Amino acid sequence: QVQLVESGGGLAQAGDSLRLSCAASDRTFSSYAMGWFRQAPGKEREFVATITRSGGRTGYANSVKGRFTISRDNAKNTVYLQMNSLKPEDTAVYYCAADLVGGSRVAEYDYWGQGTQVTVSS
Repeated sequence: QVQLVESGGGLAQAGDSLRLSCAASDRTFSSYAMGWFRQAPGKEREFVATITRSGGRTGYANSVKGRFTISRDNAKNTVYLQMNSLKPEDTAVYYCAADLVGGSRVAEYDYWGQGTQVTVSS
């Protein structure tokens, strides 16, 4: 079972940048597609970005395309989410997730981290 631990969240102002990290416990990390999701208060968890096992392909929600970048370092068992040009509507708890196949839906992921809070003020 993969254990995931997110870090890097915090307070930011509109226009700032933050980088989230998600460290995996499993030495077979490179076998998993990874995703980032977020959940704002009172809203459902939503897809942010995904990356394939090798890192060769990525996908993004329209709301973050061009501002966020997902990447991974399989040697460090870590996936990252670089968030630039942050907006107040990016405020949410951000979760990383792992799955052997992956995708853009919450139901497609078997393993989840505990989340890290990102708050963006205007």
